[in-house]
Amino acid sequence: METTQLLKGVLDVAVLATIRDDDGYGYDVVRRLRAAGIDEVGDASVYGTLRRLYASGALSTYVVPSDDGPHRKYYSITGEGRTQLDEQRATWRRFADTMTELLDPSPARRAGVRTIGEKK
Repeated sequence: METTQLLKGVLDVAVLATIRDDDGYGYDVVRRLRAAGIDEVGDASVYGTLRRLYASGALSTYVVPSDDGPHRKYYSITGEGRTQLDEQRATWRRFADTMTELLDPSPARRAGVRTIGEKK
């Protein structure tokens, strides 16, 4: 499976997590994602995600003047964005746990033993 296909489903949460603790401008967010190991992310995808998250109220913006070039639009996470990040983090953990169990089942599951509360 291509990483770029997986990335499409999680880019929103990755961007929110990237600016959770430190505001950033567009290309800064791209650099942070790449530094975190998401090398396949495209600039246009990140800029589109930033615009979409801003439009949904998850991000706010402010402009910082620059002496060396054009002004930069910084993005910061809002209360709504933090709520979205918390919800998406919980969803990701459930999904990742499920996939881990499917791909590398525990010895009990391999032996056909159901756990408490597990459906037939």
